[in-house]
Amino acid sequence: MKKQLYLLLLLLSTAVFAQQKQVVTSIDTTKNKIGAEFKLSIKTTVDTSSKVIFPKLKNFGALEVIQSYPIDTVKMEGRYELIKKYGLTQFDSGRYVVPSIKIFINSKPFMTDSLLVEVANVQVDTLKQKMFDIKDIAPADNPIGDWWKYLLIIALIVGIGAFIYWFIKKRQEKKLHEEIYKTPIEKATTLLDTLEKKELWQKGEVKAYYSELTDIARNYIEEAIEIPAMESTTSELIQGLRAASVKKKMTLSQEIIENLERVLKQADLVKFAKSKPLDFEITEDRNKIQKAILTLDNSIPVEIPVEEDMLLNEAQRQKQIQIQLRKQRNKRIVTAVASVVFLLAATTTFFIVTKGFDYVKDNIIGHPTKELLEGEWVKSEYGNPGIIIETPKVLKRVDLTKTLPKNGMALIKEMQSFAYGSVLDRFYVMVSTLKFKAETQIDLAKSMDGALQSLEAQGAQNMIVKQEDFETNEGVKGLKAYGTFSQIDSDNKTTAKMYYEAILFSQEGGLQQILIFHEEGDKYGNEISERVLNAVELKQASK
Repeated sequence: MKKQLYLLLLLLSTAVFAQQKQVVTSIDTTKNKIGAEFKLSIKTTVDTSSKVIFPKLKNFGALEVIQSYPIDTVKMEGRYELIKKYGLTQFDSGRYVVPSIKIFINSKPFMTDSLLVEVANVQVDTLKQKMFDIKDIAPADNPIGDWWKYLLIIALIVGIGAFIYWFIKKRQEKKLHEEIYKTPIEKATTLLDTLEKKELWQKGEVKAYYSELTDIARNYIEEAIEIPAMESTTSELIQGLRAASVKKKMTLSQEIIENLERVLKQADLVKFAKSKPLDFEITEDRNKIQKAILTLDNSIPVEIPVEEDMLLNEAQRQKQIQIQLRKQRNKRIVTAVASVVFLLAATTTFFIVTKGFDYVKDNIIGHPTKELLEGEWVKSEYGNPGIIIETPKVLKRVDLTKTLPKNGMALIKEMQSFAYGSVLDRFYVMVSTLKFKAETQIDLAKSMDGALQSLEAQGAQNMIVKQEDFETNEGVKGLKAYGTFSQIDSDNKTTAKMYYEAILFSQEGGLQQILIFHEEGDKYGNEISERVLNAVELKQASK
């Protein structure tokens, strides 16, 4: 009877546990070849009214999502069984963890199980698969196939040159329009001469000719007689002119005012009624405008300026001269800057097209690790047991004791660390040595795990680890770990994939470590790492 009761309780507890397990995680295989697909399945059973949200991810840890399959829905006894599948892959051999992720059911989070998978190298059977030598470099079929690049350079240079020419021309035209005249009559007569040189009406542009002709007359009247001529209609302008002539005691004949009115009305007909006057009428209208302007100017009473007015006019003239000189200087500066920008743009474009963007980025814009590689290297000894190492920069003493667990520090007698950069930089070199208080047998594999865990504690994520033996030029053997990790800078909100190499050596009572990492794919960083590690020398530990 007791056995039956225990069995019943066991079945009940199992049933309760099964009910609580709302999210079930599975994978089609735990071992696969490089680049092959792992099919991850996440299953949950919910009510028909429940809302389930599966995450949209690009990566599951170090595994890349190559396919996000549609959700399979199975209705069973008033409930839904939802199955979401993800296709995962990895292009580097090793063991990887599919991490736990959150599934939201009615806004409540549920965690999936984490799984361990293994990616194996593709084995090549050289007995069955025939091997061939590497082929020689084949010459290009079309040696002038890049003609479009040179055409692009020429087009770009011509375009930039045309832009500079247009810019300077616009500046000159603006300066011409803003030219300062001593008196309104000088401005009016000069603009009339300029208008005649354009020969607008001879080219058929009668409307433009009359528009400029009347604008010259209106501008003169507004500046010399001080009435709003530009905003007034023809009738308002003539009425205002008659009133101003009386007020200012101007000696104007009725003929001059009537001729001016006649030309302004003729211009209105040309501009708004598309009237086309004859050639001799256009000439007469121009002469009437010039005569009217000259007569108006002669009829304005001349006031003899007092000494203060003369001084004020001289000060204004000097100010205008300074403005002109400043404009000329600014024009020369703009022209010089535009020329320099043009040359820089043309040179940069030429090198990008002929040598590629990487060449320009590395040699013209600058590359930090390239500058380190080509700079003056320093050879020095660090720590105890000493490590003689050659680096692009002198390593500075740093304190890494805070990254170690307290129980580990209790075993260490002495620890010295030296580094260039920080763990958040795109290039980092670190040398660390330590001696233990008591003689102990050092396990390099466990020590390497501890060193990599310390790196993870400082922000490294999704670390991939490979290990192999390492030997210096003097025959001292050690352990090497290498691979990649994600460097996440929470302050600047940036992420970079880094390649690292860590070397460990053990001596009696001492441990020596070298760590180098840089951005994955940085060829200059690879050359620095290779040069540093090829020249490592070790010294025996001192008591």
